[in-house]
Amino acid sequence: MNFSFLAKYWPYYLIGAKNTILLAVLAVVIGVLIGILLAICRVGKNRPLKFLSSAYVEFIRGTPLLVQLFIIYYGLQAIGIRFPDSPVISKILGINFADFMAGVITMGINSGAYVCEIFRAGIQSIDRGQSEAARSLGLSQAKTFRYIIIPQAIRNVLPALGNEFVVVIKESSIVSIIGIADLMYKANTVRGNTFQPFEPLLVAALAYFLLTFPLSKLLARIERRMRTHD
Repeated sequence: MNFSFLAKYWPYYLIGAKNTILLAVLAVVIGVLIGILLAICRVGKNRPLKFLSSAYVEFIRGTPLLVQLFIIYYGLQAIGIRFPDSPVISKILGINFADFMAGVITMGINSGAYVCEIFRAGIQSIDRGQSEAARSLGLSQAKTFRYIIIPQAIRNVLPALGNEFVVVIKESSIVSIIGIADLMYKANTVRGNTFQPFEPLLVAALAYFLLTFPLSKLLARIERRMRTHD
């Protein structure tokens, strides 16, 4: 084992970790927005919306993330659609902004299907009597969801949402395939520069662990405190 390359290449891993975290945060934000809308549609009474949201969830969960990434990245280019590039942001982040956004949107769309199921379970865990009480007080269905159901559901699903963030951090390594300079891409760059096929991967694995392990412990602590509060 020879890890002397770290003296020269540690900034590569730092940049890769920064881009991985940024990608994961943006993807989870998009996923949460998509997931909440889909969950409301799935538990609602509008049959067309319920069917479309169910079809979305089943398709995304039933196809590989790699295929989805290629569909977004290559498929949209094939029909003449490409994410706009931003030279300023690309320079600041050290990445191609258009490729980065393709990865973010793909991860967000994928995460949205899983977040939908998380929120659906959270919404259905709320006592039906609360919805009936809200309606008896004159609140519309939309206001009942906004002020009564969704706030309680968010509190119930916070641990699961945190776990989804951990999963997105790990799965984001797949975007290195389209040239996004995330942690895995930088590790492969170090492998190519040093001609060491194994050690750079061990460092990348440790970096992913250092990103996810503290977050997992924090989520476990939050979940314990929520149980104590209950």
